[in-house]
Amino acid sequence: MFFTNRFALVTGSSRGIGRAIALKLAEQGVQVAVHYYQNQAAAHDTLLQIQQRGADGFVVQADVSQSEAIDRLFSQVQDKFGKLDIFVSNARPDLPLFYQSPLEMSLDHWRTAIDSQAQAFLLSVQKIADLMPDGGRIVTITYAPSGRTGSWQPWAAMGTAKAALDSLCRYFAVALAPRGITVNGISPGCIFGEPNPIEGGVLRSLPSEIQEATQKWHESGWTPMRRLGTPEDVANAVMLLCSPEASFITGQILHVDGGASIIDTVYPLDIQLGR
Repeated sequence: MFFTNRFALVTGSSRGIGRAIALKLAEQGVQVAVHYYQNQAAAHDTLLQIQQRGADGFVVQADVSQSEAIDRLFSQVQDKFGKLDIFVSNARPDLPLFYQSPLEMSLDHWRTAIDSQAQAFLLSVQKIADLMPDGGRIVTITYAPSGRTGSWQPWAAMGTAKAALDSLCRYFAVALAPRGITVNGISPGCIFGEPNPIEGGVLRSLPSEIQEATQKWHESGWTPMRRLGTPEDVANAVMLLCSPEASFITGQILHVDGGASIIDTVYPLDIQLGR
């Protein structure tokens, strides 16, 4: 009953993690605004699957790296829904637009990452403040290692943007707490979606030899659960944070990674696992 007459916006929900979140919300009866940037057909397919689950919604296009587009996005949400109970900030640009080492990245790489993540979240939550009733839920999809490692060199622009996103999550959690609105982040581990352009995610966009090596690495024990994550794993965590039982959880970054973030890279895996 908690999700009855609830309305959600999930950015980047035409594919991958965003699609899985939208469908999970729909299973609970939540009406979902399906956001996309370029792939309109995929967005309409997500909406069709939402309707097959007994819910409804609409499709909306926006480039969330642009402030004017965010204004239009939330204006459309207000016109269609009248309010917004759940906001999931998930949209991310495609890899070639930001994927470059720190010594080689251009300002375009940098701005694409920062504007699509930290700036988009800042402007979106500011808009949401007047649209979301008390007790609402805000969740952002981040990548927590970005704030403490520099190992994934071509991820430098996006890593910096995600670190800023983590910080904003905490600031907004304090600002909105008096209204009972929670603001949390989810940091997925290595997500292995379906082998197609819609569900693939970051890993599926990399060369096949990298995909295979990464899968073996995690299955060997560097992820204690011995498997890669799925978009549905992340969607389940979003549902947890959106539930009434999570009303006292705010300003947190939840790792959904099968335990990968608690393995110590200093020691060989055999020593850590007592082999």
